[in-house]
Amino acid sequence: MKKSLLIHGDNIEGLSYLLIDKKLKGKIDLVYIDPPFATGGNFTITNGRATTISNSRNGNIAYTDTIKGKDFIEFLRERLILIKELLSEKGSIYLHIDYKIGHYVKVMMDKVFGIENFRNDITRVKCNPKNFDRIGFGNVKDLILFYTKSSNPIWNEPREKYTEKDFEKLFPKTDRQGRRYTTVPIHAPGETENGKSNRQFKGIMPPQGRHWRTDVETLEQWDKEGLIEWSSTGNPRKIIYADEREGKRVQDIWEYKDPQYPTYPTEKNSDILDLIINTSSNADSIVLDCFCGSGTTLKSAQTNNRKWIGIDQSEYAIKATIEKIETVEGDLFIAKPNYEFVVLKDTISNCQQRLNASRKEVLNSKEVQQEVQKNNILLK
Repeated sequence: MKKSLLIHGDNIEGLSYLLIDKKLKGKIDLVYIDPPFATGGNFTITNGRATTISNSRNGNIAYTDTIKGKDFIEFLRERLILIKELLSEKGSIYLHIDYKIGHYVKVMMDKVFGIENFRNDITRVKCNPKNFDRIGFGNVKDLILFYTKSSNPIWNEPREKYTEKDFEKLFPKTDRQGRRYTTVPIHAPGETENGKSNRQFKGIMPPQGRHWRTDVETLEQWDKEGLIEWSSTGNPRKIIYADEREGKRVQDIWEYKDPQYPTYPTEKNSDILDLIINTSSNADSIVLDCFCGSGTTLKSAQTNNRKWIGIDQSEYAIKATIEKIETVEGDLFIAKPNYEFVVLKDTISNCQQRLNASRKEVLNSKEVQQEVQKNNILLK
């Protein structure tokens, strides 16, 4: 795909268009979607300001979220089957969803993508604590369900910086030069009969039932470099310096609050998308968001030098997306946006015939039918 792509139209038609017309089957490395949450309401824009909870009666409807229950699950499932066809073998999908419906969505996604490809149920802390008067605990979170297409996805290990409290807790010791450090055992569970990890080091053997974490030659080198700390009882431990660590592993609770005054009701914190895009795609990857809303995913993809595809049927979403994308001016490190804009205009009669034919071709393909039989999925 030479250019990024923005599609104005129904996303199931758009996904079929990508598969049939654009020949992108197995070409997309990352999908992030933030679909409607089955709330049963409409979300509006009034005087240029989007509403995320309450709505003005005089506002313009940005999008409708009235599909609920099993109809909503079916609505998502039908799209996810097409998304799976678009994903490459090293691809991933992150689906952002509300806690009320998210667990039902997960069961459905287990069938579509395979429970063995489920990676994380990420908790996203979205707001400050609430003080509503109701039976139940305050809700400050939603969910991001993370699946991969296979067992060998793109994975660029994310790290986050240590805080001062982290340094104090994780690296409690200080050497003569003032460098913070901690120590870890140089042995691990399990015995080895033959091999370099079960020999004497400085006249001692690893404790019973354990072996050295590395060969004795490496241990000798560490000791020579002053990287082994010996306790008063003669127990050796490896020194780990804080300033040599890249940071700590990212866990499955993320605190990323959304903009206080969004331009579109579903606008998300761009830091979430930067994290996801840098973790699960590479510079030559295509990133897809078929519920693109305000275009945050697309802008993050652009600023991280990825190709992107966005789909939305809302005129307000497309307007907000174009405005956001055009704010990327480009420089020595970031390319200026260069994208194709497609309007799927034939959305009533000719479109319905074409859509039905496209869906039939995709859903009846050999690969999809194999998934249907394997996962016992019913296609209507």
